[in-house]
Amino acid sequence: MEDKLVKCNHCGSELCYASSINETSWLYNCSGCGFSSNDLLIDGEYDVEEYEAAMPELYKDLKSVDSENRVWYPIVIMNEKGMVFIDGIDKDNWTWSGIKNRNLTQDEIDFYVLNKKEVPPYKTDASSKQDFDKTGFLLALTYIIGEE
Repeated sequence: MEDKLVKCNHCGSELCYASSINETSWLYNCSGCGFSSNDLLIDGEYDVEEYEAAMPELYKDLKSVDSENRVWYPIVIMNEKGMVFIDGIDKDNWTWSGIKNRNLTQDEIDFYVLNKKEVPPYKTDASSKQDFDKTGFLLALTYIIGEE
């Protein structure tokens, strides 16, 4: 089955990317709201407590259930460019945040080599953290992938 854009059942955006999991189920990642779900993550049918075991409390607090009983959670993006995630203190006080990655300095590379550790390809640059409002998922994603 071919991937497609669909209307998001969480926010109503037309920017929800649906990719096939199997013959009958889809994974939904919405660029409009930054939330994700799938046809297997059904409220009352799936062990949500086990799924949430390693999740931050804020992500659990922000979960929602759509009209099809799918459970939606905020997306976390981590790639070679950076990270996009939810940051805040509770379900009323949060933002989308983006942090860029940077190349390692020669001193950092030397430290890894000296300690016989694998040299990572990049390092998270906490000083680059930028916050966006609750509708700013796509802005945060654009921020981390943008050119310097």
